[in-house]
Amino acid sequence: MRILIVEDEKSLAQVLKKGFEEHGFTVDVSLEGEEGLFMAETYPYDVLILDILLPKVDGLAILRTVRTKKIEVPVVMLTARGEVEDRIRGLNIGADDYIAKPFDFPELVARVRAVIRRSKGRASAMIQIDDLTIDTNARSVKRAGREIRLSATEYNLLEYLALNSGRVLSRTELTEHLYDTEFDLDSNIIDVYISYLRTKIDKDFDMQLIHTVRGAGYVLKSDT
Repeated sequence: MRILIVEDEKSLAQVLKKGFEEHGFTVDVSLEGEEGLFMAETYPYDVLILDILLPKVDGLAILRTVRTKKIEVPVVMLTARGEVEDRIRGLNIGADDYIAKPFDFPELVARVRAVIRRSKGRASAMIQIDDLTIDTNARSVKRAGREIRLSATEYNLLEYLALNSGRVLSRTELTEHLYDTEFDLDSNIIDVYISYLRTKIDKDFDMQLIHTVRGAGYVLKSDT
C-alpha cells in the first residue's frame, strides 16, 4: 500500500516514514501543505495521513479540496490532543479517522490498515480467496493450509491484488500503488514479480488464481 504523510515536523515525518516502511508500506512525505495537496491530487495513494497544522495550506483545507474533487482516498487526520473541534470538523468534511498527538505508533498503523480495508469493502484483516488465505496484520500467506513464504515485495503485490480481487489491475496501477515517486514507471518489475508469485502461489495447485488479461493487466480471482 502506498501512503502520503503530510507533516511539517521533520523529525516526526522521518520517524513515521521509517516506521511505515518497516511495516511494508511505500511512503511519500511532504513537509508543507501546498506540496502535500499537489501530491494528493497527482498520485494514486491508498491513504493520506494529514497533520492539521501545516504551513501554507492546512490539513483541513487539503481534506476539503480532496473531497470536493471526488478523490475517494481514505484520510487519517493527526490532531493535537484535546482539539475536539478540529476532529469534528475533519470528520464532517470527510476524514475517515483521526488520532491525537502524542500517539502510539502501532495504533496508528492499525487505524491506517483498517481504513484501507474499509475503503476496499473488507472489514476483516483476513482475506480468503478460494483456498488462499492472507492475514494482512501478520503479513502471512497460506494456500490450502500450507504456509507460503514471500519476500516483502511479493507480499505487497499479492496483498494489493487480493484487496482488489476480481478487478483487472493494469501494470501502471500496480506500479503506482507499490512504488514511490522516484520509481521508473517504464520498468517491467511488475511482470517479474507476477512471475515470482505464480511460482509460489499457483505452480503446485490445480486451480490458478493469478490471471493475465491480455492488453489489460492482471487479476486475482477464483474460477469457481
